[in-house]
Amino acid sequence: MVEPRDNTTASGVVIGEDGLARPPWASVDPLLRAYYDTEWGMPVRDERGMYERISLEAFQAGLSWATILRKRPAFQDAFDDFVPDVVAEYDDRAVERLMADARIVRNRAKILAAITNARATLRLRDKGGLVDFVWSFRPDRTPAPHTVAEIPTKSSESLALSKALRKEGFTFVGPTTMYALMEAIGLVDTHLVDSHRRGTSGIWTRTCTCPDPCGTGSSALPGPPSTFETGNLACHESCHRERP
Repeated sequence: MVEPRDNTTASGVVIGEDGLARPPWASVDPLLRAYYDTEWGMPVRDERGMYERISLEAFQAGLSWATILRKRPAFQDAFDDFVPDVVAEYDDRAVERLMADARIVRNRAKILAAITNARATLRLRDKGGLVDFVWSFRPDRTPAPHTVAEIPTKSSESLALSKALRKEGFTFVGPTTMYALMEAIGLVDTHLVDSHRRGTSGIWTRTCTCPDPCGTGSSALPGPPSTFETGNLACHESCHRERP
């Protein structure tokens, strides 16, 4: 892996040639940088997208995310763009086809998990759907890491989400994997505080660790505060009072 040069700040972010601050993992590889700048941490609100993210996070277990990201187009092609209704119909012949596809990660247990999870996704439609199910585990507050070492790898919410998904028939959804999912889809914001991406999801503000009441990505309240969905008004007011 290429190490960042001497443009790393004391907090651990790397200042790119474009003047933007990113974490080390997104500072060198152009593919990872583009993914970080445009997709990672942004809300996923559609079933297909959520199922794809869960599937890819499962395939990533034990591997680097860069490996999965480079293979993502091949995964999408091999798994019919991760349309749950299609993958849920995969049979033994489809499994063997996937096992013979050198473009993807040929791990039988993970392939079977993707099929199992597609079927579980369809069943969840009777309970409000996968998207609402996952988003119901959004925490009241998000971390505010100043350094990479301060970024959690799991939480009480990721543990609860893992247990709940397993109860619904999902596999390869351990608490660490689910925390990675939560980061990737904006359920938590673990962008370093100095990163140019911090607070850009519209879910969390840049400096306040409770949800953005206006969905603006701004820490400023434009008028009299209103109650927002997690009921953390006191937290938000406190955060603002503490700022100069």
